[in-house]
Amino acid sequence: MEAVLWYVLTGTRGGPNRIRILRAIEVRPRNANQLAELLELDYSTIRHHLDVLTEHGIVMKTGGEYGAVYSLTTEARHNWELIEEIATELS
Repeated sequence: MEAVLWYVLTGTRGGPNRIRILRAIEVRPRNANQLAELLELDYSTIRHHLDVLTEHGIVMKTGGEYGAVYSLTTEARHNWELIEEIATELS
C-alpha cells in the first residue's frame, strides 16, 4: 500500500486534490456532490479523483452509482499516518 499511496498522491498533478478528498472523507463519508461543494471543485474533477482512489483500493463506495457514498478502506485507515506524511511533504 505504501508504494500505491506515494504513486497516487505524488506521481501526478492531482495529488493535492486527492489528499483534500481523503481528508474530507476521513472526517465522515461523503458523496461526490458533497465533496465538490465542500472542496469547491468541479463535480467531474471529484469523480475522476474518486475513480482513481477507488481503483487503487484507497477509498470504497457504497450505494448505487447515483449518490454513492465514499469512505476510506481499512488499508487506507491503517496507513493514515503515511498519508499525512505525504501531505506534509507536498505542502
